[in-house]
Amino acid sequence: MGETRMGNPHVLVIPYPAQGHVIPLMELSLCLAKHGFRVTFVNTEYNHKLVKNALSTREDKWDQNQIHLVSVSDGLESLEDRNKPGKISEAILRVMPRNVERLIEKIHGSANDKISCVLADQSLGWALEIAEKTGIKRAAFCPAAAALLVLSLSIPKLIDDGIIDCEGTPTKKQIIKLSPTMPDMNTENFVWACLGHKDAQRNIFELMVKNNRSLKSTEWLLCNSTYELEAAAFTLAPQIRPIGPLLASTRLGDSAGNFWPEDSSCLKWLDQQPPKSVIYIAFGSMTVFEPTQFQELAMGLELCNRSFLWVVRPDILEKMDDAFPETFQERVATHGQIVNWAPQQKVLRDPSIACFISHCGWNSTMEGVSNGVPFLCWPYFADQFLNQSYICDMWKVGLGLTRDSRGIITRDEIRSKVEQLLENEDYKERALKLKEIVLNNIKEGGDSYKNSKNFIEWLKDTSESSM
Repeated sequence: MGETRMGNPHVLVIPYPAQGHVIPLMELSLCLAKHGFRVTFVNTEYNHKLVKNALSTREDKWDQNQIHLVSVSDGLESLEDRNKPGKISEAILRVMPRNVERLIEKIHGSANDKISCVLADQSLGWALEIAEKTGIKRAAFCPAAAALLVLSLSIPKLIDDGIIDCEGTPTKKQIIKLSPTMPDMNTENFVWACLGHKDAQRNIFELMVKNNRSLKSTEWLLCNSTYELEAAAFTLAPQIRPIGPLLASTRLGDSAGNFWPEDSSCLKWLDQQPPKSVIYIAFGSMTVFEPTQFQELAMGLELCNRSFLWVVRPDILEKMDDAFPETFQERVATHGQIVNWAPQQKVLRDPSIACFISHCGWNSTMEGVSNGVPFLCWPYFADQFLNQSYICDMWKVGLGLTRDSRGIITRDEIRSKVEQLLENEDYKERALKLKEIVLNNIKEGGDSYKNSKNFIEWLKDTSESSM
């Protein structure tokens, strides 16, 4: 550890502007700060305000000497635009790059303050190109599963094999495997094929193709995963180096980078519940429900007749008026807690948690696995279907929820799968074994620990050679 000084390496960190990307890169940034690095963390103006607001409600104080939060414009004017994948991807491709380039020029224009390394989300390949053009060392970080990155790197082969056309559109619906021991992938659920309308899909596909070119020149490609969780993916792409799981508990701190203030009052309530008795329900930062499905979920939780903690974001429905079934909150008041946003890593560590009904975002997946919690999988979009395949088919620590002919996950399906999961001890045993394997990676001598250490040494050498 070192005291932060002007001569210490200066890392510019640029996440993709979404909650699931900001949190793990903030965690990595805090680890770098602990080793004496100065970090400038770049959010879009909109996300910057959300992060600052969420931090202002916490008791622990943010050390501005360690991590300097800055913002750049993404050019998006309205909240409506921010909810459209096509608009977001266009802003990321066309507007953000020139603003980040100006930021680098501004930093380099100040006295004796040179950036040693740009550490960028791997889905922002243009940030790596800017770094290369300006002679700055670069590293890329993948906040998702390594398998998602392998899928992206496989795009030329998928085109050659006729599985997708040159715009990324699947030629037909089919299940494929990138290698015999990797999870099944449905071509309809390819990450670029299930986001927004056709223009959005084309933008995202274009971004991924460009990123593949940018990644070829980067010195480090880091991933929030472990070798054991995805052995086949790392065999296919040995250049990806896992440093996960990235957890706040490893540095004995609180999770940072949230867009919403955490409601920690639920932790006191969890303390009063018996071990393995509470169902935890959370769908990340982007899932949006239809009113019918939302009410069916509420009724399903009531039917389970078990204690539950349910995270209901204010924007999880287009209109929150009369969202819950009539008198539902009164009926479940004795055994149900509903919060806007929870300190998820602490919740999943709590001994009272029995299972996790999750959208299967990769952060949630890693946090659940790292705490030995079995899953009920309810993927919404993007890589979440792939993560469900890992949870249910490869690691066997969870069950999927099946939709009816209307596309609804019914109350009876929820009750049935909760009972199936919690009454079968095998899921719990496998989850606890997987937890031990995963956490061994970040202990001294573990693979993720070694990769992190080597990366930090490289950063220090990079800084010294550029002085």
